[in-house]
Amino acid sequence: MKIAIIGAGIAGVTTAWELARDGHQVTVYERRNAAAEEASFAHPGLLATATVCGSDPSALPWMIGRQLLARHRSACLALPLRGAELSWLWQAWREGGTNERARHHGRLLELARYGQQRLHAIRTELELHFDHSQGLLLLARAEREWIQLQQRAAQLREHGVACREIGADEARLLEPALHPGTALHGALHLPQDEAGNCRQFALLLKNEALRQGVRFVFGTEVRGIEPGAPVRLHHAPALSREPAAAASHDAVVLCAGADAATLLRPLGLKLPLLPLHGYSVSAAVREPLNAPRSAVLDERYQVTIARLGQRVRVGGLWQIGGSAQSLRPQALGTLYKVLQDWFPGAAVLSGGIQSWQGVRPTLPDGLPALGPSGLPGLWLNLGHANHGWTLGCGAARILADQLAGHAPACDTAGLEPARLLG
Repeated sequence: MKIAIIGAGIAGVTTAWELARDGHQVTVYERRNAAAEEASFAHPGLLATATVCGSDPSALPWMIGRQLLARHRSACLALPLRGAELSWLWQAWREGGTNERARHHGRLLELARYGQQRLHAIRTELELHFDHSQGLLLLARAEREWIQLQQRAAQLREHGVACREIGADEARLLEPALHPGTALHGALHLPQDEAGNCRQFALLLKNEALRQGVRFVFGTEVRGIEPGAPVRLHHAPALSREPAAAASHDAVVLCAGADAATLLRPLGLKLPLLPLHGYSVSAAVREPLNAPRSAVLDERYQVTIARLGQRVRVGGLWQIGGSAQSLRPQALGTLYKVLQDWFPGAAVLSGGIQSWQGVRPTLPDGLPALGPSGLPGLWLNLGHANHGWTLGCGAARILADQLAGHAPACDTAGLEPARLLG
């Protein structure tokens, strides 16, 4: 088949490689001038099952309300705030009141485990080498967070995820650089979770996709889709006023992240996809003995600190509203606080720091939209929230199997786009 993919982030690149490996003729359209330039660019780095049931969109309204006056927050509102964002918050809150939350978490956990398996298989098959570290510690500063971690551990074990609750002393043995002056009530250790450089992996896999014959069309914006047999795409150079050219394909896979809703709306498909903002800072390791060996997550602030080669990356925050072009000093301040609390002296903070704000395209139920759109020839692989790096390889293989008419290796019940498209 002749297949087009819209978007060259981690979802688009992994999907392109899987489809090309199956023998399809694949073209990827990307408005940026390189792959992984947006949500995948400075991703916090976690490849983790533990976080897929820890960051629940239905909890965001409560988190925002509880932390409204706090100096350091894990979630916040920012101006300008639009009606669509308030409507999304209402939908997310309603999702939390259903009996489906446990099933949603189970589906995400299954997809996360499959995603890790596929990533390991790809890494081994292609001999890809990227910044990577093994193991994850979830840190509880006080008893309240410790209770939350124990509840999550029970949920993870129910789905066969290896994890164990450990005391502060054992946590400090696993991560000797943890600052002794910061209170640590306990930790949850996940030896099979990991951290890695999402952009590095995406660029390496893009090169492998090129060898498979994939054609990447960078600097090109898709302005419209005409479903049918064939599907027609209208595209033009990004940020130009040139008339759009048309290209025909047997199928189109939409991996455009936050912009997907804009492309679907003229087709009569209303996807409640919200671009939640997240932040990260990356800095060179100053002293290896003072830096993390792998990755930790501060349960109170939902901030991760990961060792990625010779750099430390700190990431987190859920921000609703605001502009994607403006870094919020308060958000960055929270990242620096958590870094200093746990690993003071680990990173060079006097210069050469990369500060980044990206979007996490998120649906109200927290699940991705994966599969046929209901319109001829149009498929979706998007809405992975902050789990795109964890879910990406698995979702790409599932999509390729669906397109080929094969039963995926992972259960996709509940992930169908039809559940949300109006």
